[in-house]
Amino acid sequence: MKRNRRFEEEVHSDRWLISYSDFITLLFAFFVVLFAATYRDNQAIRKLSQAIHQGFQTMGAFSAGQEGYSNPDSREAAHPNQSIPSSQTDAKPSKDASATPPIDVLKLRRELEAVVGKELQDQEIAIKVTPEGFVISLRELGFFDSGQARLVPGAADKLARIAKVLAKPGLELRVEGHTDNQPIHNAEFDSNWELSTARATSVLLMLVNGNHIDPRHISASGYGEFRPVGDNSTLEGRRANRRVDLVVVQSRP
Repeated sequence: MKRNRRFEEEVHSDRWLISYSDFITLLFAFFVVLFAATYRDNQAIRKLSQAIHQGFQTMGAFSAGQEGYSNPDSREAAHPNQSIPSSQTDAKPSKDASATPPIDVLKLRRELEAVVGKELQDQEIAIKVTPEGFVISLRELGFFDSGQARLVPGAADKLARIAKVLAKPGLELRVEGHTDNQPIHNAEFDSNWELSTARATSVLLMLVNGNHIDPRHISASGYGEFRPVGDNSTLEGRRANRRVDLVVVQSRP
């Protein structure tokens, strides 16, 4: 009996070392994670976290299906509605966003200049780039009679040439009507709001019905006299303000 007790004491006397080694290992992992949290390089953090996770799996600390020290991508997949930092979204764009190529402004401008070169010289059309998008301004001269929203003869052909360039996937088209600040009151319109909106709608219907522009990617709005591009105190300024703008923007995913 004494021999058996002495043998058991010799076998189990150092079991505390196992717990101590586990504690030291976890303490090391804790400080590694603290270091990784202060490290600014997201790619390095991702690799380090994944290495720790794989190391603990090898040691049997937790199974492969547990969260543990998993990488950020696995958490994003498990929680798709959870907000993530903008740096990660910028680094890994979604498939929908990458499927729509950016607008090639120079190419688009060259194509439009090739089909409406004469109208550009006659100042019936102006092309410019603004923070809102690529803008094709259809001046009242050549498209509308004064105070009217019906397109003049010949305007449909000009719009058809423009539509051939704009009828391509990946583009959203916003049709904006604008006027000068001169009050209007005739049998058809009581305000510049109505005139600008009616002109924008006329152009939209011509593009959709006559030139097969996708109605899901086009809209119309009227701004009246409140977004001028010229000085309303001059004749030239008022002529520039009487326009319908075709604003080409990037298509939404």
